[in-house]
Amino acid sequence: MQYPATRRVRLWSGLGLLCVMATVLAGCQKQEFERAEGPNLAWDNLRGRWVLVNYWAEWCKPCLEEIPELNELDKAPDITVLGVNFDGVEGEALARLGERMGIEFTLLAEDPGPALGWTLPVGLPATFVVNPGGDLLEARFGAQTETDIRALISR
Repeated sequence: MQYPATRRVRLWSGLGLLCVMATVLAGCQKQEFERAEGPNLAWDNLRGRWVLVNYWAEWCKPCLEEIPELNELDKAPDITVLGVNFDGVEGEALARLGERMGIEFTLLAEDPGPALGWTLPVGLPATFVVNPGGDLLEARFGAQTETDIRALISR
């Protein structure tokens, strides 16, 4: 069927608008990450809080040293600490490892970095600091202390 030129323009404009809307909505999909234990974590639910995404490994001595500091930070009402095992340990083994190491903060079963546009850190421990607006403020390397993190977020 042949449509008049003005109707064809409106038809193509409408299709173009639908394509743009679909692209925008696809980019707005809610990020969810699997936890070692419990329900998935909705990234959007962390808005309004400081988020520390900490990459660690069992063999990393500085990682072991910072665990008590990160546990304390996670107890604060304005901070959430999320742990990512650098060696890719998953499932029940990850939960047991975290328990054995004294980790009290949430352990993620998957690395959120790729979905958030981050690259895998090349050194450990690494802590990615996300501000309450959801933007990556900075990546820190080496063992962090509660004092270091509090100084950073109070600036």
